[in-house]
Amino acid sequence: MFKRVGLFLLTNLGVIIVIGTIVNIFGLNRFLNENGLDLESLFVFSLVIGFTGSIISLLMSKQMAKRAVGARVIAEPLNQEELWLMQSVEKLSQKAGIKMPEVAIFEDMSPNAFATGAFKNDALVAVSRGLLRSMNKREVEAVLGHEIGHVANGDMVTLTLLQGVVNTFVIFFARVIGYAVDRVILKNRSENVGIGYMVASILAEIVLGVLAMIIVMAFSRYREYRADEAGAYLSSRENMIAALQALARSKEEPRLPEQIKSFGINGKGLMSLFSTHPSLEERIEKLKKSA
Repeated sequence: MFKRVGLFLLTNLGVIIVIGTIVNIFGLNRFLNENGLDLESLFVFSLVIGFTGSIISLLMSKQMAKRAVGARVIAEPLNQEELWLMQSVEKLSQKAGIKMPEVAIFEDMSPNAFATGAFKNDALVAVSRGLLRSMNKREVEAVLGHEIGHVANGDMVTLTLLQGVVNTFVIFFARVIGYAVDRVILKNRSENVGIGYMVASILAEIVLGVLAMIIVMAFSRYREYRADEAGAYLSSRENMIAALQALARSKEEPRLPEQIKSFGINGKGLMSLFSTHPSLEERIEKLKKSA
């Protein structure tokens, strides 16, 4: 817990240093202050808005995910399959050095699984009915190892911090650009900002938001490689490769809701730059090469 708080504080300090350096190098601080824009107040506003949504989403992630897919948490196993699932998660969690997450099943015939939760020792691992039906126990174990790897690596917290950072940058610089357009290009000298500020801010936020999404998606793909390595370690490399190959053979498209799509074992995007996951072929090849 203290490690996560330290990471949060260091992240905020990093944001302050980077933004402060940029505005000083380009002389924006003096120029905008002279023209009536308080950069310090804007930065605090951007930081609060940028991180608040991300942190609230993280704290609510378990409940949101359960509702989104209709997941049933296994309190007491109803059959041998559920008992094996619970025992497997417990064994892998112990090997990963974390407290056993909640285990859930959701009724979807596409093979998928996800992990989420605000804290390493209070997480959720959920698997689809389709995953249990389409894979053997060795492959399912590898998928569970992959998801527990996400939890042990603290991927949910790290992704939240990254999202908060890029949100802060987008909000801050979109408004700086809007103000500069309003005062310098359109030469608005009234006390209030004009329509140019609003239009320029919105356009800048869209452009910067796309660039920010590329950064977040790049990290999301990177953490999938790390979780694959975790699955290979917690189960076996052969099992993890076999599980990814089983996903590649499946004719069912992954159907996780948008808000938790990046947490699934299998995900696709329209373009590689905006995809939450690398291709299954790339992941299989990387596991084989790193053996």
